[in-house]
Amino acid sequence: MKRVTGLTAVAVAITILAGCSSDDADLWPSLEAGDPAGAAQTSQNQPQPGGPLQLNTGVFEPAGVTPGQPTGTAVGQRVEGLRVDLQRLQSQVGEENSLLQQFRGDARETARNYNTMVSTINARLQTGTTPGNPELVQLWNDSQLELAQVATSINNMNALAANTGATASLSAFLLDSVRATYGLQGAIDEDHRQLAVLEDETNQTVVLIERLLTELTEDVQRQTAYLAFERSELTALSVAIRNGEFFAGSLGNRSFGIAAPPPTGGAASLVGRAQPLVVIRFDQSNVEYEPALYGAVNQALAARPNAGFDVVSVAAGAGGQGQVALASGRSVRNAEAVVRSLTDMGLPADRVSVSAATNPAAAINEVHVYLR
Repeated sequence: MKRVTGLTAVAVAITILAGCSSDDADLWPSLEAGDPAGAAQTSQNQPQPGGPLQLNTGVFEPAGVTPGQPTGTAVGQRVEGLRVDLQRLQSQVGEENSLLQQFRGDARETARNYNTMVSTINARLQTGTTPGNPELVQLWNDSQLELAQVATSINNMNALAANTGATASLSAFLLDSVRATYGLQGAIDEDHRQLAVLEDETNQTVVLIERLLTELTEDVQRQTAYLAFERSELTALSVAIRNGEFFAGSLGNRSFGIAAPPPTGGAASLVGRAQPLVVIRFDQSNVEYEPALYGAVNQALAARPNAGFDVVSVAAGAGGQGQVALASGRSVRNAEAVVRSLTDMGLPADRVSVSAATNPAAAINEVHVYLR
């Protein structure tokens, strides 16, 4: 990862402060040069989406089927057959309920393991650690495997939901059959009494299946949202591990408005005419810009959720034609690295544009990030 001395890191952060125009002075919170992670800590205190995995707790055990005495009539035999069908249906519902409770237990256990690992990583990063610490890398890999189990749980619950949907259709058909039996000739009063009990129990089973299916669908939706959020968080956490410093949540886990389009003629036309949000000077091979870049972009999005960002590579124009061409190529690669950093932090790709310019007066390559 891009590491340099503390002196260069401070220079990058001071450049960020200098890049804010006086018109936007009231827009940005103060970004201290020596502690870019501090801005991440502040944003952590703001309300964030996500949190522990929340699942329903309903248990769907059928109450059972009331036995009946044979009446010797054809309708009585029909009632006995329907009673057996209801018993089979309730047995199927019981199996589906058992699977649901098992899947919920597995999902909660997986989420607990995942959150424990992520909390350990965050705690280590908050106190400071070495860039690319292999212990944290291993924890991150294990966290990713635990999160993959959440995806497996979603697939299992989706399959169960499909089976439960078929069970719901069967229960509705059985209820219709029970009610249609009232119209058969040759019944005695005992047949209709048993039929009424069977109808009530079938109707209760239908309601039970509908509730099971409702909670199952809600659990799938909650797990899907949880998985998307945590995947984004894990991606942003990988950037922090590479830097050895704590970052706040992923930039993608916020509500975005519609970003304004890039300026006419491309963002390169802004160089020299508009104040950039961030200026990164690549005066050596490894520049540690990500913590300060994250802090500036995070604050910008907190103040202006519909913001877009234009990344411009500004190549040094000093020297001969060959030197300028080499500088341009390096500058473009620097800008592409900045864009990758932003997307790794969770910023959607459609929020970022990239372009190139040359500054004849510049002695070193720079990357400018403009707010739009």
